[in-house]
Amino acid sequence: MKLHDLRPAEGSHRPRKRVGRGIAAGGGKTAGRGTKGQKARAGGSIPPWFEGGQTPLHMRIPKLRGFKNRFKVEYEVVNVGAIAQLVEAGAFEPGDAPGTKSRGKPAPITVNQEILRATGLVRTLDKPLKILGAGELSTSLFVVADAFSRTAVAKIEAAGGSVNVLEIPGRRTPALAADASAPDASDPDAAEAPAAEAPAAVEAPAAVEAPAAVAEEPEVAEASPDEAPAAETVTDEPKKPRRTRAAKPAADATPDTD
Repeated sequence: MKLHDLRPAEGSHRPRKRVGRGIAAGGGKTAGRGTKGQKARAGGSIPPWFEGGQTPLHMRIPKLRGFKNRFKVEYEVVNVGAIAQLVEAGAFEPGDAPGTKSRGKPAPITVNQEILRATGLVRTLDKPLKILGAGELSTSLFVVADAFSRTAVAKIEAAGGSVNVLEIPGRRTPALAADASAPDASDPDAAEAPAAEAPAAVEAPAAVEAPAAVAEEPEVAEASPDEAPAAETVTDEPKKPRRTRAAKPAADATPDTD
């Protein structure tokens, strides 16, 4: 065997199909590519997401742009500098702070969200109020808000004022009159009422069954023969004489002649 006699295995090598070369190539006039168009040209391929020229689906749908925190608390923000400007303009009226008594000293000006809403610094009362520390403050203020920054607290206290943080409960608590049917633990009469009714409910069946037990005792006494004479002694009727029978002599007995 020589090199020119070597051949590959049958069917392992197939000749290349020459498409688009006309009838002489042996594949017909269009060689399986149809008539004209993008797919009939050499190198013409269409990606899977192509939709004939209209905007593809992956471009029409919205994209996830950024991140939104669902638990973020949005505050109505007011700086101490803006409050100081309104104080200088005379927008606030001085007054005693709740729970305090002025002893010769000027009463601090009370500032809360309702007052700031009336002056225009706060747009709405639906959001909580937070006081920030931008600006300077030289007037004694009593500020009530939901939150304060550290700088704002330092500046308000440095000016001789004070702050009050509104606390919102983290969980729901039942109302005081929600369960009116439940007895009050502080009332001794209400606590003893169920205990007094309990023995009556237990003793009621025993009182009903007692006559039935007594009624059955005479029936047992009448049926017993041993207790019959005892019953006669109780009554006042005269006793009847009992009849006795004489003993019969034995038939096989013989008289003694001695």
